Amino acid sequence: MPTQKRNILTRFLIWRIKHISHRQFVLFLSILVGLLAGMGAVILKNFTHLIQHLLEGKLIAEYQTAFYFIFPLIGLTLAFLAMRYLIRHKVSHGIPSTLYAISKRKGFMRPFQIFGSLITAPITVGFGGSVGLEGPTVATGAAISSNLSRLLHMNQATRTLLIGCAGAGAMSAIFKAPIAAIVFAVEVFSLDLTLASMVPLLLASISAITTSYFFLGTDVLLPFKITDKFEINDIPFFILLGLVASMVSIYYTKMYSYIQDFFEKIGSPIKRLLIGGIGLGVIVYFIPPLYGEGFDVINNLVQGNPNAALENNFFNLDLSSIWVVILLLAGLVVFKIIASALTFGAGGVGGIFAPTLFMGSIMGNCFAKILNNIGLLNNPVSESNFTLVGMTGLMAGVLHAPLTAIFLIAEVTGGYELFIPLMVTAAISYSLTKYFIPHSVYTMELGRKGDLITHNKDHAVLTLMDITSVIERDFIAVHPQMNLGEIVHEAVIKSKRNLFPVLNKKTNALEGIILLDDLRPVMFDQNLYEEVKATELMHSPPGIINLNQDKMTDVMKKFQDTGAWNLPVINNGEYYGFVSKSKLLTAYRRKLIDFSGK
Repeated sequence: MPTQKRNILTRFLIWRIKHISHRQFVLFLSILVGLLAGMGAVILKNFTHLIQHLLEGKLIAEYQTAFYFIFPLIGLTLAFLAMRYLIRHKVSHGIPSTLYAISKRKGFMRPFQIFGSLITAPITVGFGGSVGLEGPTVATGAAISSNLSRLLHMNQATRTLLIGCAGAGAMSAIFKAPIAAIVFAVEVFSLDLTLASMVPLLLASISAITTSYFFLGTDVLLPFKITDKFEINDIPFFILLGLVASMVSIYYTKMYSYIQDFFEKIGSPIKRLLIGGIGLGVIVYFIPPLYGEGFDVINNLVQGNPNAALENNFFNLDLSSIWVVILLLAGLVVFKIIASALTFGAGGVGGIFAPTLFMGSIMGNCFAKILNNIGLLNNPVSESNFTLVGMTGLMAGVLHAPLTAIFLIAEVTGGYELFIPLMVTAAISYSLTKYFIPHSVYTMELGRKGDLITHNKDHAVLTLMDITSVIERDFIAVHPQMNLGEIVHEAVIKSKRNLFPVLNKKTNALEGIILLDDLRPVMFDQNLYEEVKATELMHSPPGIINLNQDKMTDVMKKFQDTGAWNLPVINNGEYYGFVSKSKLLTAYRRKLIDFSGK
């Protein structure tokens, strides 16, 4: 930063400290972050729609299927070239990359993440990548808030809160559902739901939705009003829908994980691009409704017009047969996640929120159609209601965000007529899926590594702590063949500690430890100085901390299980230092204060 600009910023920060309280400044920043997140949503949506408008002209109208095959590959190639030569960094998936920044980088996100998704996501989706724009919008807003916080010297707690504000703002602007957006930020980013966090989230959500209304008007992604009333007799079917949603959620997560693991084994990004791009092109060629986000398909289903969504089927099947329609809808559920995972595997940038809504809506609609056509019901169930509740069920299962799912669908439908079935289906789907799949698609990688921030404050604080910050290295080491006299003169007299690691002289490996209590009975008897060796005095430590493997949660558990006050640390097989319980607890208390923002 140039000296003049730095001086201006310094003077502003000094003025701010003198005249504006931290609380007031956070409220102002939350409004600003909401505004910027809303602008990011507007830019992403308009850029994507511009690309789609340019592509869907006379060429695609007249030679539709051929272009369905080639467009996704072109889009993925352009996104790859943009990352390599323009952005010069890999643009990661939106929400997982934001969660990683919160968990492992203290809320810091690199500047390129501000514009990375703005460029690559519209290209990916606009050219037919089978993913959504919600994740990239959240990532863009989060990167803006992170870098703004860094510029203004905000602490970690405030940085995390403002990232949550950006997430709430992004979702509020996209879906025009401000309450669901706040719930999303709390549920997905594991924010503390207190008055200190609620007001900034509320301001950010309002600011973002106002921005969206100003630039995009009153159009919403899911324009629907509930017309069919909820019938209490349908409760058993919504319970059954919850069971189906959990099974589809497990399939979704397993398939997504399997395909991502497959692409990670392919070293060349060019090979990943070709395999994923061609695979996606083939799927979209045969199943055109999988092209792009798929909100048109969702709206057709909700409005009771499935034929409009399925009329371009490659095999020209007769849609007058309801079982053909059901079969085609089931095919969309099976293949949507494959198309989405191929898009990601090929290097495309997008989110999984829209594919989840897509699959959930079709699953619910298909389920209702089966109920209505097997000949067992006297009164048919509402297909539109089951379509909406199906979205909730799959969101709750796949994203592990049941409250977000409930409030989003309730809010976008303009009322709470379906609140009971929404809660029933979401609760069942979430509970069963979480039993078999502990972590959501968003948190899967972080969860496996133990780096995930959760609503458990103790676990969250330990996850945020850096183990290297509590390692002490001022211990004087001894060697196995040293005699008592050498230990006393070279270690005990010179050391300020009451513990001595015994190290292999050649490999520096830890062979044991000697406590001052072990030496005290013999150290004053000079007749033993030549006779007693370190190997006779040392013993194994009660536990060992592995610097490369153990998380802070593991370290705390080892102290709890062993009752020790000091535990040795090894790094790549060599002795590295010690962690003391007192220093660990002191660091924990400091991090807890910083995390709570108090």
